[in-house]
Amino acid sequence: MHGDGDGWVLSDDGSHFWGRHGAAGLLLRAPGPDGSAAVLLQHRAPWSHQGGTWGLPGGARDSHETVEQAAVREANEEAGLTADRLTVRTTVVTATATGSDWTYTTVIADAPEQLVTVPNRESSELRWVAEDDVADLPLHPGFAASWPQLRSVTASIPLLVNPQQ
Repeated sequence: MHGDGDGWVLSDDGSHFWGRHGAAGLLLRAPGPDGSAAVLLQHRAPWSHQGGTWGLPGGARDSHETVEQAAVREANEEAGLTADRLTVRTTVVTATATGSDWTYTTVIADAPEQLVTVPNRESSELRWVAEDDVADLPLHPGFAASWPQLRSVTASIPLLVNPQQ
């Protein structure tokens, strides 16, 4: 499904950013086998922008959506995840475009377990990765730049294993 957000934004320095109304991605955490946090990563399809790198399910935000709605919609489209299994914890603006109101916002959410995923054509693979191992993968440049900040934020938020917590 294509909304009114699909399209490029040009910043003052000539850089292009996807999403006419900004973009959002979902950093989904769940307990790993040892109880520590694992995150869901997307291995981007070779044909996509920065294909072959690892990042978060995400994409363009439509004009009528909040960043949380956009991130959850994208995670549903790209990984088959449904909102009823996710608990949004916080949001972090992880990128901005010079001379524009364009932003990329990462929505951090928890799931009670490592959910089964269904990749769409934008993914070569979806994988749950221990937080300690994320930086070992060839990351999408934008995600690589934001990972230290995101890791710091997730370290300050206890993993929500039981939605009633």
